Amino acid sequence: MIDTPAAAAANPISQIERDTLATMTRTSWRYWLGLGAAASLVVLGGWAWSTMLRQGLVVTGLNSPVMWGSLITTFVFFIGVSHSGTLISAILFFTRSPLRAAVGRSAEKMTLVAILTAGLYPVIHIGRSWLFFFVLPYPNQRGLWPNFRSPLTWDVFAICSYVTVSALFVYMGMLPDLALLARRIGGWRRPLYRALSLGFSGTDGEWCLLERAYPIFAGIVIPLAISVHSVVSWDFAMTLMPGWHSAIFAPYFVAGAIFSGIAMAILLLGGLRRGYHLGRYIKEAHFELLSKLMLAMSLVMTFVYATEFFMAFYRGDSTEAELFRWRATGAYAPIFWLVVVCNSVVPLVCFWKRARRSLPVLIVVSVVVTIGMWFERFLFIVTTLAHNFDPFAWRLYVPTLRELAICLGGFGWFVMLFLLLIKIFPSMSVAETMEGEHASLGEGPHA
Repeated sequence: MIDTPAAAAANPISQIERDTLATMTRTSWRYWLGLGAAASLVVLGGWAWSTMLRQGLVVTGLNSPVMWGSLITTFVFFIGVSHSGTLISAILFFTRSPLRAAVGRSAEKMTLVAILTAGLYPVIHIGRSWLFFFVLPYPNQRGLWPNFRSPLTWDVFAICSYVTVSALFVYMGMLPDLALLARRIGGWRRPLYRALSLGFSGTDGEWCLLERAYPIFAGIVIPLAISVHSVVSWDFAMTLMPGWHSAIFAPYFVAGAIFSGIAMAILLLGGLRRGYHLGRYIKEAHFELLSKLMLAMSLVMTFVYATEFFMAFYRGDSTEAELFRWRATGAYAPIFWLVVVCNSVVPLVCFWKRARRSLPVLIVVSVVVTIGMWFERFLFIVTTLAHNFDPFAWRLYVPTLRELAICLGGFGWFVMLFLLLIKIFPSMSVAETMEGEHASLGEGPHA
């Protein structure tokens, strides 16, 4: 068990331990409500997926030529969210931002949960999910050799590298917290924490080694996150399809990943702050800084949208010009203007300080941005396939209710895994929060 409230009140450091571990030791009705809602979405998505396994892709709205739809849209969305988590955490570490202690650990968890969610969708999309191993790039006896010039093969190596480095980055940062948990938490979790802490006892030598190694992983994560999401963008940009074959796709995807990741981080941190009364640590000033970052990325995304349209007409390619004209005025025009409103107009409220310091306003803006970024991925994937070079092949795509149920199941899976993780591992860095308290008291960082 952790320290009692009376003892914690007498010792500010003990109070920090109690507060930062609150997500693991206290469970409110809001937690069970959120977990129940997320689990319900998972069950709904699982049922829809089971019908796809029995009947095949005929239950979806996919057709020729639109063979990528809402499932691949959700894959790209969660890949973006996953890449932004550790990227934000590493940047905050190097800039020594006050956001780091409050935001970093939740952003890192968001990365791991999002990439576990994203990994489901290529498996689901192929229909015969039990044959997924056929597409893995490894030597085999079936004569199915990978094409290493294909960006889809690059994806496998890039994403696996990112998962490995991100997991090590998160694990290394949690070592001091795991050692603390091995002493403070009882029950079935104590042997787990003892094993994971690797005997870390907080000696000067151990801290010296940790503070040497951790910046190395943080330095690797930043260029790796940028390069990996650039590789994901090349799934589209390396083709000759109108609307995809563009040099702007790599920075476009990275900016979109950071934008959607910040919005998701605000939602998760807002829930933690409200559900566990962590206002002392997750402050209004932190949300204000996040809202400024979200506003800046919204302006970047608006610039990218304008650049795409300008270049489509400036190049003089009639096919690409027709595609972009059709996006804004054709069958998918409502989605196009929804994306513009959600990603370029609504975030402008963050220019006002009162809005930046209002958590309900930021929650609403973040939900709108999350919706807008999902539909943005849907728009550029579907419209290019539905309106390509051959007018005879033009065909609309409308996702079925079962497809949408599978997508909602992915969001439920994401929330459910995050809620389960906060019961096993702390959602804020206990060591870094205590270090900040020591610094404010004028003591050494590891006193």
